Amino acid sequence: MNTRTRVTALLAATAMIALSGCGTSQQQSADTEGEASGTVTVWAWEPALKPLVAKFEKKYPNITIKLTNVGTAPKTTSSFTNAFEAGSGMPDVVQFEYSTLPQIVYGYQGALENLSSYPISGWEDDYTSGPWSSVNVSDGIYGVPMDSGPMAMFYNKATFDKAGISEPPKTWDEFYEAAKKIHALGDNYYISSYGGDTNDSNSIVAFWAQAGAKPFAMDGENLTISLKNDETIKKVNDYWQRMIDEGLIATNIPSWSDEWFRSFADGTNAAVITGAWMPANLAGSSAAAAGDWRVTPTPVWPGAETINSSNGGSTLALAASSKNKKAAWKWLEFVSHDEEGIAAYTDAGGFPSNKARLEDEDFLKGSDELSKYFGGQEYNKVLAQSALDVKESFAFPPFWGYAMTAFGDEFGPVFQGGGKLDDAVAKWQSKLDDYGKQQGFTVKE
Repeated sequence: MNTRTRVTALLAATAMIALSGCGTSQQQSADTEGEASGTVTVWAWEPALKPLVAKFEKKYPNITIKLTNVGTAPKTTSSFTNAFEAGSGMPDVVQFEYSTLPQIVYGYQGALENLSSYPISGWEDDYTSGPWSSVNVSDGIYGVPMDSGPMAMFYNKATFDKAGISEPPKTWDEFYEAAKKIHALGDNYYISSYGGDTNDSNSIVAFWAQAGAKPFAMDGENLTISLKNDETIKKVNDYWQRMIDEGLIATNIPSWSDEWFRSFADGTNAAVITGAWMPANLAGSSAAAAGDWRVTPTPVWPGAETINSSNGGSTLALAASSKNKKAAWKWLEFVSHDEEGIAAYTDAGGFPSNKARLEDEDFLKGSDELSKYFGGQEYNKVLAQSALDVKESFAFPPFWGYAMTAFGDEFGPVFQGGGKLDDAVAKWQSKLDDYGKQQGFTVKE
């Protein structure tokens, strides 16, 4: 069911929930009260969840957590949707990226439990605004915030010093000037890389969001896509087009490749602007540069309302088909809202969405190993403030998986010197318009 039937079915279900009122609330509240027991099957790719299992089972000895890594984030999503459509093999709990959640809610109606009537009232004050907004989809709450990915600039201070840059750039204009100085060190020196991984839509979308762009909006069956006519997007595109045209960023190094991490290790790739989950990746894969790297806030646009945005982050959702919702809810609560669970998760490397944890002294201190990698810097203090600087989430369309594939088709040639970002945006919008209509949405610009 991937046509208008899927969309109208969701709207009908939403209306039924609203009409049922407190009857639904009483039933679901009853489902989460009392003694919980049994096995809860969890599909998640996040390794930082592993240490939580023993702690949870000690607190709830009658519940067993079966934590299964079925693959990457896209693989987890496809495994879940395949199981849902097959009508068998579903987990009780599943991890989704925030950007994927609307796709599941709108595209696979009835797959996820609406948590609005669970004991979640007041939780919105406990999380940074971006993650909490991201789990609110179509007037429902379809997951609990887990981690977040506020952007920050990770940079190689040794390379910056070599280029005569005494302070990291605070604005995008300063970033451009720094890029010229770093490239002057040699043809293989760049301030950053982008484009080698042509399906990486998350980075440029995060830059759009940071500048205040809001190209997607949902209202019932109505989907607004305003990519090509958004002046903020054009401003950001013009900036990065200039960087590409002047050869100031590397466009041929795939993200997450061995070459990428080697360029960080030898200092020729001097910075990466990405999510707060990056420190352990740098330390683990570019160990030769230990002591050279630092963290600083993302450069800002003069006069922009939005200071920062996110790149990544994920939620845990409860499958509506779960036969053990009471125990599954206890797991969601422990991971997302229990002090012990949140501390264990962040100690294992996860970055919190919980405000109290962002202010916790143990968290702000960070690990000794990573602090050494960042030259003794208290890196989590920068990242915690970066999280608080994300004022709202970016609204993703309800078919982000398709959108990412289409992104690579149109943007890939630009990064290889065969086009312009504005033209790629227009072609991308045309594809998304057509696909949205095929899915049963009324699409407007």
